[in-house]
Amino acid sequence: MEPMKESFLDLPLPDLMNSDSTETLRNKRIAVQRQLYQSLPQVDIRSWVKTVNEMHDCVMQQAVILCEQQLIEAGYGPPPVAYSFIVFGSAGRCEQTLWSDQDNGLIISDEEHENKECYFAEFGSRLADILEQVGYEKCRGKVMCSEPMWRKTLQEWRIQLDDWRIDLSWEPVRKWIIASDMRHMYGDKQLAQSWKEYFYEGIKETPSLSAAVLRNTVRHKATLNVLGQIVPERFGEHAGDFDVKYGIYIPLVNASRCLSIQHGIYESSTLKRLERLIQLEAASLALLEMMQEAFLTSLRMRNSTPVREWDGLYVSSGFMLQKDWKQRPFFHELREGLGTVKKAHRVLQRQLRFLERRGL
Repeated sequence: MEPMKESFLDLPLPDLMNSDSTETLRNKRIAVQRQLYQSLPQVDIRSWVKTVNEMHDCVMQQAVILCEQQLIEAGYGPPPVAYSFIVFGSAGRCEQTLWSDQDNGLIISDEEHENKECYFAEFGSRLADILEQVGYEKCRGKVMCSEPMWRKTLQEWRIQLDDWRIDLSWEPVRKWIIASDMRHMYGDKQLAQSWKEYFYEGIKETPSLSAAVLRNTVRHKATLNVLGQIVPERFGEHAGDFDVKYGIYIPLVNASRCLSIQHGIYESSTLKRLERLIQLEAASLALLEMMQEAFLTSLRMRNSTPVREWDGLYVSSGFMLQKDWKQRPFFHELREGLGTVKKAHRVLQRQLRFLERRGL
């Protein structure tokens, strides 16, 4: 593995890789993330998010190393075959906040070994625990390497991906979409590359998959009403607040992913997907550039939601308070970004109607 370069903020990211215990790794992460959080108002959001995700990569890679060491000390020995530790969700897209949770899995070599299944079952369970100890809450949807569904040999993964793309009902397609954000994090990179090549080959073999992905993508919460007014939360503890994650960020992530899948773009980062879509002129150039600008706005807003500290780590609800989103310039930026979301949504709706008329 290549050594981590110093970030643009001159933070000691490489030092994270020298942690000899989960406690040390957690403490180093806390120290770095505090510096990052304090720098947010003064730094370009694209560069800031890049550095945040470099930090997360360092922490997660070191967590894998610590897991291997623990298994050796426990008598399991080193990994019996090659593997790739992979990430999904915001980690896969290089868009984690300082408080993101776990979304990960394992790709295990098909090479025969009698202890392989036992070793990686223990490995996945321990690694999810270590990641939790160093600050990554366990995924409520159980998208983690501790779960058999997300911990498979390469051949088992191929069978799973086939099942998800052939059964075009809501839940299998949802899981297939989660998988589309996969990114290699540690281990044998070739396993992840083979996985990704098979994933995209499956798209070519399943024409009806595009319509199924579109159906899942166009369903999202309304954030502008017919008068062009922002729609905040109506009920509960966040009544009057704005849900940044599901109101603007996720719709842009989903629309960019959907267009990228249609055009064979292998990138997992939303910004890189949008850059490639613009290069290919895969849709209206004006709309794609507006989506790019709106996405940067969503990143800044998502990372600016109120936070609280819990045992040294940051926690956020993901909601922008009513008193904040109604203030200039947030209000105008948010409304403009939501207008872009609405335009992108209409484009995808037209695509879906066209495909449905063709019987796909």
